[in-house]
Amino acid sequence: MPKGGGWRPGARGARDGALPAKPTQTEIDALPAHQRPTSRELSRRSESAEHPFRAMRPDEGMSGSAPARLHTFPVWTRPTILIERTGQKEIVTAACPVALDLGLRPGMAAAHARALVPDLDVREADPKADRALLDRLALHAVGYWTPIASVADSDGLWLDLSGTTHLFGGEERFCRRLLRFLRRVGFTATIAIAGTPGAAHALARYGGAAITILPPGAESEAMVDLPLAALRLAPEALTAASRFGLERVGDLYPMPRGPLAKRLGLSTVTRLDQARGAVAEPIVPVIPFEVPRVERRLLEPIGTAEAITQVIGDLIDDMVTLLQARGLGLRAAVLSCLRVDGQEQRIGFGTARATRNATHLKRLAAMRVETIEPDLGIEAMALTAPRVEELHAAMIAAADLAGGDRAPDIAPLVDQLAGRVGEDALFRIVPRESDVPERAVRRAPALATPTGWPRWKRPVRLLKRPELLASVVALLPDHPPRRFVWRGRPYRVVAGDGPERIHGEWWRSRREMWAVRDYFRVEAEGGERFWLFRRGDGVEAPTGDLSWYMHGLFG
Repeated sequence: MPKGGGWRPGARGARDGALPAKPTQTEIDALPAHQRPTSRELSRRSESAEHPFRAMRPDEGMSGSAPARLHTFPVWTRPTILIERTGQKEIVTAACPVALDLGLRPGMAAAHARALVPDLDVREADPKADRALLDRLALHAVGYWTPIASVADSDGLWLDLSGTTHLFGGEERFCRRLLRFLRRVGFTATIAIAGTPGAAHALARYGGAAITILPPGAESEAMVDLPLAALRLAPEALTAASRFGLERVGDLYPMPRGPLAKRLGLSTVTRLDQARGAVAEPIVPVIPFEVPRVERRLLEPIGTAEAITQVIGDLIDDMVTLLQARGLGLRAAVLSCLRVDGQEQRIGFGTARATRNATHLKRLAAMRVETIEPDLGIEAMALTAPRVEELHAAMIAAADLAGGDRAPDIAPLVDQLAGRVGEDALFRIVPRESDVPERAVRRAPALATPTGWPRWKRPVRLLKRPELLASVVALLPDHPPRRFVWRGRPYRVVAGDGPERIHGEWWRSRREMWAVRDYFRVEAEGGERFWLFRRGDGVEAPTGDLSWYMHGLFG
C-alpha cells in the first residue's frame, strides 16, 4: 500500500473485478487479420520483442546504406490497395496480400473496398512508372536472355525463347533462373512457356503454377478449364458471355465461328484462334537503340555517277540533321542502294572520330561511288549509321581565341588515308609497361595520344625480332663492337655509346631469370646508326652467351 493508505487504481479495479475480461480465442479468430491483437498484447511469450537498436540511425563511420534486398519485400501491416480514376469512378487496380485475404480484388470499386475494410490504406496508382519499369526489364531481357522481348499489357513480359534456352541449360532451368532474378529485385512472378503468346499469357495469369511448360501442340487442351478472361477479351464480350452462360475457354471450342462472332464479337474469335495457334500473333520487340536511318525513294531510276553522288549528298544532309537533333556523331555508315532488278548493294565507310561534318562525310562517300554498280538503275537509297557516339559542343580555350598555336585536327586526313589504304594500315605506336624493348610498344588507333615514353633514346624503327650479327669484333665487357656483319654486309663502327643494361622479366618467364642485355648505339662509316645489344654482361656465364644482335635503326 502506498503512503497514506488506500489501493492503487489498478489494484482496486482488480479487487472489485472492474477490469475488462480478456477476449477469448474464439472472439480473436472472428476478427479480421489486420485487427487481431498481437501475442505481446495478450501477455504471451511466443512473440519476440523488436531489436532495441534496429530503429537507430547508423554510425557516422559507416556508409549509412542498407542492402537493397532488405527493402525489396515490403511487410504489409495494413491492407493496401492501388486505385485509378476512370471518369467519376475509382477502380482498384492492385491489392496487397493482406487485402486479397480480406476479399478485395482488382477491378472492384474503391468505395466498395472501403466499405468492406474500414482500416484500408488507399494509394494512387502510377501506370507511367509501372510501364517504365517494365520497359527497363524488357531491355534487360534483350541484353541478357533473348533478343526479342516485349511488354505484355501492364503487368508482364513476352519473351521469344526460340533458340536461346539451350544457353541456360534448358527451358526449366531458365525459368528457375528467371524466378530467382525477379525475387532478388523484389518481384514475384509466374512463368508459362507455350507455342503461342496467347496461351502463354493465359497460363501465366490463370494457370496457378509458378512454372508451366507446355509441349508443342498442347495449347488447346491446357486452356480448357481457364476462365474467359484469360483470352484478353473486351469487358463487353465478357458481359455478353456471362449472359449466355459461357464461363470457360473450353465452352467456346464447339461453337460455330459465325454465331460466336455475332454474339461475342469478331475480336473474341481472333483471340481464341491466336491462343490456339490458328492465327499468328506477332510480338513487337523493344529496341534498345533506334539506329539513325534516312531514306530517299526516287521518281525515276538513276545510273550515272553524278546523280548517285547528288542523292548521297542529300542523304548525308538529312543524316547530319538527324544526328544533330539527337546529339550524336557518326563513326560508321552503311549506304544501301536498291536496284530495279531487286538486288541491293551496300557500301560502308567510317571515321576515326565522331563527326557531323557534312562536307567531310560527302568526300568520304564520294571515294566509294565507283564501287557501285547501278546496272539497270537505282530506285531507292538509304543511309544508316550503325555506330554512333555522343558529340556535344566543345569549349574553346582562351589561347585559341587570341590566335595562339593550336594543334591541327588530323582526323579528316586519317579518314581519307584509311579510305584508300585500309583502316588496318594506319596506327600509332604507344608505350607499354615493360623493360624488354620488343614488349614495350604496341599498336594503337591513329588518333590515340601516346604518353609515358621512357627518357632513354629509342630507334625510329624496331625490328620485329632481333637479328643475329656475324664476325663481331669487340672489347669486353663495356665497349661497343668495332666491326660486324649484318645481312651479308660488313660494317665498320666509327662511334658508339653505351652500354644500357636491361634485365630480363623473370616474372614473365623463368628463362629470363638471369638474362642480361647490354645495348649500344653505334654509327658506321657510311653514316648509318644502329641499335645493337650483347647477350650477357661479360662476367657471369648464366647471363648470356655473349652473342650480338641487331635490334633497331636510327634515322
